[in-house]
Amino acid sequence: MSVPQQADVLIVGGGLMGASTAFFLRRRGLSVILLERGLVGQQASGVNFGNVRRQARFLPQLPLANRAFDIWCKLPQLIGEDIEFLQSGHLRVAYRPEQAEVLEDYAREARHYGLDLELIAGEAMRKRYPFLGPEVLAASLSPRDGHANPRLAAPAFARAAVRAGATIVEQCEVLELEKDGVDFRASCADGRSFRAPTLLIASGAWAGRMAAAFDEAAPMTVRGPQMAVTEPMPYAIAPAVGVATKLLEESLYFRQVKRGNIVFGGCGRGPADIDTRRAYVQPEHTLTQFRQLARLAPALSRLNIIRVWSGIEGYMSDDLPVMGPSTRVPGLYYAFGFSGHGFQLGPGVGDVMAELIDTGSTSTPIAPFSIQRFAAVPA
Repeated sequence: MSVPQQADVLIVGGGLMGASTAFFLRRRGLSVILLERGLVGQQASGVNFGNVRRQARFLPQLPLANRAFDIWCKLPQLIGEDIEFLQSGHLRVAYRPEQAEVLEDYAREARHYGLDLELIAGEAMRKRYPFLGPEVLAASLSPRDGHANPRLAAPAFARAAVRAGATIVEQCEVLELEKDGVDFRASCADGRSFRAPTLLIASGAWAGRMAAAFDEAAPMTVRGPQMAVTEPMPYAIAPAVGVATKLLEESLYFRQVKRGNIVFGGCGRGPADIDTRRAYVQPEHTLTQFRQLARLAPALSRLNIIRVWSGIEGYMSDDLPVMGPSTRVPGLYYAFGFSGHGFQLGPGVGDVMAELIDTGSTSTPIAPFSIQRFAAVPA
């Protein structure tokens, strides 16, 4: 049996949360080993929509989103790579008066968290955003938000972490995690093992099972958010656009990349399986999305779809992540369950988790995300 590799911190999961935490831990001088079953950024971190938005988040999550936003604004200087972050705004639209009221209420409350939103309607909205469909009554603009390329983000953070001295091991399936005396031990399918006094579980949709191994419940539903991309057209739509609605079938969002393609998603989620590691595209879902795209921005309905895809995402019952220390096992930490809205948060999550692991506390409030809230749920 090989001698276990040792570090200060062991991270399981090579998505954006794990990779950015590895990077920020190295900036604090802690040695790090990150284990990824496949390739870094291969799962939800690499196949999501790419929204870098603070608008429409759970209000107590805004301090974390603001911290992440500050990091996004420092890229690529911080990590030395461009991940196509376009700070071109995020537009949230309303079809009905009650939706417009939601936009107004949120804008008022968000100011307390330092997020200034611009409410627009009528002719001013039509002149500024002529692509919007006739059903759109009002909109809320977060002018400093935007979007980025999710396929680039986690690998870029991982490469920056490696340049800073982290060890990242891909194609390494963890079979067992256990507390072995002072250290945690990760035993892997290829016979290798890794040890550290601190363990961070950041394995996305698979993290619930890993938490259960330490007798902590984190009930999670696994689904596959479905995306599509069109052929390119001349670049004309700067902000990412989404619909403010409680109706899942009309919850479309889209963005245009500089190459001209329209990327869109929303309107529900398809099936996914964490054992086979497959998420399944449903053609009828794509048709629903395309009908809603025609409603939101009619001119885009003339474009051809050139690719569709899905990915495996874990959704918590309250749509809030699990983030922070274990309540049962000293030295164990969690960052998972971001429920389809973790991409923008990713760099902030990494910075916060590194601070928490290094100092025992964090300047950004994360109490609402504690795994303790599921303590009454059987593991």
